[in-house]
Amino acid sequence: MTNYNLSSGAIEAIINGQNFDKPVLQVISSKKITTQGSNADRYRLLLSDGVVSYSHAMLATQLNSLMESGELDNLAVVQVDKFLCNTIQGDRRVLIILDLHVLHKGSQVGQRLGNPQQYKAGAVQGTESEHNSAQCPPQMPKQEGVGQSFIGSVSEKQVNNNVQKVTNAGNVNGAPKGNYSLKANTPGGTPGGSTKVHKIDSLTPYQNRWRIRARVTQKSGIRTWSNSRGEGKLFSVTLTDDSAEIRATGFNDAVDKFYDLLEVNKVYYFSKASLKTANKQYTTVQNDYEMTFNADTMIEPCDDDSSLPTMNFNFVKINELDSKAPNSLVDVIGVVKTCGDVSTIIGKQSKKEITKRDLQLVDQSGMSVNMTLWGADAQQFDGSGNPVLAVKGAKVSDYGGRSLSAMASSQIIHNPDLREGHMLKGWFEHDGHNMDFQGFRNDGMGGGGGGSTNWKSFAEIKSENIGADKPEYFTTKATVLFLRKENCMYQACPTESCNKKVVDQGNGMYRCEKCAREFPNYKWRMILSANLGDYSDNQWVTCFQESAEAMLGVSADDLGSLKDSNESAFDQVFQDALFKSYIFKLRAKVETYNDESRLKTVTMNAGTIDFKEQSQRLIEEIKRLQM
Repeated sequence: MTNYNLSSGAIEAIINGQNFDKPVLQVISSKKITTQGSNADRYRLLLSDGVVSYSHAMLATQLNSLMESGELDNLAVVQVDKFLCNTIQGDRRVLIILDLHVLHKGSQVGQRLGNPQQYKAGAVQGTESEHNSAQCPPQMPKQEGVGQSFIGSVSEKQVNNNVQKVTNAGNVNGAPKGNYSLKANTPGGTPGGSTKVHKIDSLTPYQNRWRIRARVTQKSGIRTWSNSRGEGKLFSVTLTDDSAEIRATGFNDAVDKFYDLLEVNKVYYFSKASLKTANKQYTTVQNDYEMTFNADTMIEPCDDDSSLPTMNFNFVKINELDSKAPNSLVDVIGVVKTCGDVSTIIGKQSKKEITKRDLQLVDQSGMSVNMTLWGADAQQFDGSGNPVLAVKGAKVSDYGGRSLSAMASSQIIHNPDLREGHMLKGWFEHDGHNMDFQGFRNDGMGGGGGGSTNWKSFAEIKSENIGADKPEYFTTKATVLFLRKENCMYQACPTESCNKKVVDQGNGMYRCEKCAREFPNYKWRMILSANLGDYSDNQWVTCFQESAEAMLGVSADDLGSLKDSNESAFDQVFQDALFKSYIFKLRAKVETYNDESRLKTVTMNAGTIDFKEQSQRLIEEIKRLQM
């Protein structure tokens, strides 16, 4: 008989405020709970450590898919990786499961393990130091002058409502969570709002009554999402006063109520919004907290705005972008040297068409970088006349060496009335328009120009023995001569950060050995072998997901569907892709296998040809040959 090794004594230790790392528990039973005012169901769990059972446990909503897919079922044995607990009603502890993975499914276990007795919640026995553990934050202290303590009589409905607030805070589309304390609503609670104006840098989540006066220095577009919990929309703004700035987000009803009211560079009074720990991964705003608009939030226009600062930038020169970490957010300003056409791609998560446009930004540093705009920003952008573009909060990527992407929270300003903008405009009109700009190595720009790009022909790569010592990146204009469609696709782990091949278990589930989990679905990934030819020679290259999709003109998921359902249409996709030309960014490296050395070439990017830039590049080469 399998020994499931439940963590005996774990529940009592956790409820008494002690630190217990990754306990192994059994889910005896579960109950779906629908909370009024929420578009997501919740699951209440009866947990056992083999000694005692505990019913005041809730599953965070981002884990609902485990229940709905059947991966987490009754009698399952799980390891709890992250949890949160806190005290309500004086002595009751609520345990919220934030992350877990299933060790043994209930269908395999088949029985209740041990003889657990129901845990009787008495007075919390932990010491003050025990309550300060990272996993079980202490009850929020009473704040004199700004609110009142929240100990009081609460119902199970209030418990469920407050657990929902904790686990849903900041978690749209799986966004990472902060640490939150559970607060029970008390009858006759302190009314929010205050006539006194507070500074932004004085705000904390422990205050109930505050009012700030701030300028809207950034406003995003409206984003929508759709997942297993339903559909919704959101927007965000950055609020600034003379002490600090803070990010504020509105969801669903708050979008309808406040989006049109709030205008960039206008000043407003704000009160009765929620505050929580900021997620620094998704914002450049320098504040430990962020704000969420709710049903009680009040926003009033303010005419007196003379004393408040306007939008602040901390511009990074283009040649300094390689010192910035991938996925970090930066402020950047540059001249739009080239503006690509609007195109569409299929979103990996949404499976919907997304509009994009690629720009090439340059500045006095002599460097260029690719900037991608999305959605309405891409459709409405006018790149004529080489405008100056300032972007606050652009995301840095290491794709193509370094590239930039405008986020939903980014603020994009066309020809900004800034000193840096005027200097850039004058420089470009006088000198910059005649300069050759150096792109980052393997620059991901889809266009065909760039006199500084490392242009090589296939014959030159072979004759110069490039890639013998280290990988070499180069660019060439080439035509697709042949595509090997056999074994060009595989079924991969559906987790966004994992592309490992899954194993079909034969029961409708697919196992990823890297994640050590089974999934009811998978995603298609591509590894396409292509023979490319330029004017000098031809070369076999390997094309991964993005470049393969660009060459075939379909997404991997759509092609996978054709592979299973319509073989002739599948073959036609490859036939239609032949004899088309692209600007290829390639990586070459000589590899040795069984004492045989050969040149392995990988496609980093397959971009459409900008014939104007391509012609200009050829003219410049001809001029150099005449010297």
